[in-house]
Amino acid sequence: MDVLGVQTPGFTAAVRLGAELLRNWYDHCAAWCGPVYLSSPCDDSLAGIFQAAGIQDIREYYYWDDQQRGVCLDKLLEDLEKAPERSVVVLSASAHYPTGADLSHNQWAVITELIMRRRLFPFLLLPPQALCYGNVEREAWPVQYCASQGMELLCAQSFSHCFGLYGEAVGHLLCVLKQNSLLLSVQSQAATIVKSLWAQPSAGGATIVATVLSNPAHVVEWKEEVKHIVERCMLIRELLRERLRLLGAPGCWDRLTQQSGLYCNTGLNEEQVEFLSQRRHVYLLPSGCLNVSAINGRNLDYIAESIHRALTTSL
Repeated sequence: MDVLGVQTPGFTAAVRLGAELLRNWYDHCAAWCGPVYLSSPCDDSLAGIFQAAGIQDIREYYYWDDQQRGVCLDKLLEDLEKAPERSVVVLSASAHYPTGADLSHNQWAVITELIMRRRLFPFLLLPPQALCYGNVEREAWPVQYCASQGMELLCAQSFSHCFGLYGEAVGHLLCVLKQNSLLLSVQSQAATIVKSLWAQPSAGGATIVATVLSNPAHVVEWKEEVKHIVERCMLIRELLRERLRLLGAPGCWDRLTQQSGLYCNTGLNEEQVEFLSQRRHVYLLPSGCLNVSAINGRNLDYIAESIHRALTTSL
């Protein structure tokens, strides 16, 4: 397998570059226009990114089950089984947004078997790498596993969150190819596309990332800091779950600790989310997605009480 990496100005730029490459590289005879399968739910911006690249055939595959409060593998496989050959399947390698629910190793094995058998193409996402489990290698495992199965793939990564580079966004598009003969062609296409999109990404953030990752001592220190961030988020999840239990909030809140990463699916409906924003000035996505990293010791009790009120009070 041959690998090509391209620096991009952030995660969404990596997705856009991948979408642009798919239109030409994936079908050598004509411009490829889809379909692209996205998880339901997913980041709202993803469909728009592919459409901006000229790929209008956007479809969904079942991912999150509200009743089970987790990934529904059976329905996911059922949807992908129906996908036409050469469809692109966008999969979250870790910290699925906005649910915070990831695929297990066994589930990845089943899904990759289907992808290869149905001749689909995987486009993997790693937006908050290392901020899900605090382990870079563990979170990159799905990418390594797919490559080990001999699968060509694209993977959009972000170093912005895990390096705190919000003003100097740093992204990366990884291309894994079977044929060495295609490497130079894809590299040439990527260079041409980059010139039309952003010409040259910012060097500041990339220099910081390169400096850290090229120094073994810095890498150890960085991994420890990332691990501390993840441990803090897990502690916040546990404390929030306990506060809600003590308040008598309806339902089971174990899902807070069963999910991972910076975000979690609270299970609140749109009316309850609206209550939180209008009455309590606590802001979640309409889907009920909560940013765990925004919770601290000063606002934890207020947020727990607000969620309890949203569940027990109507607008």
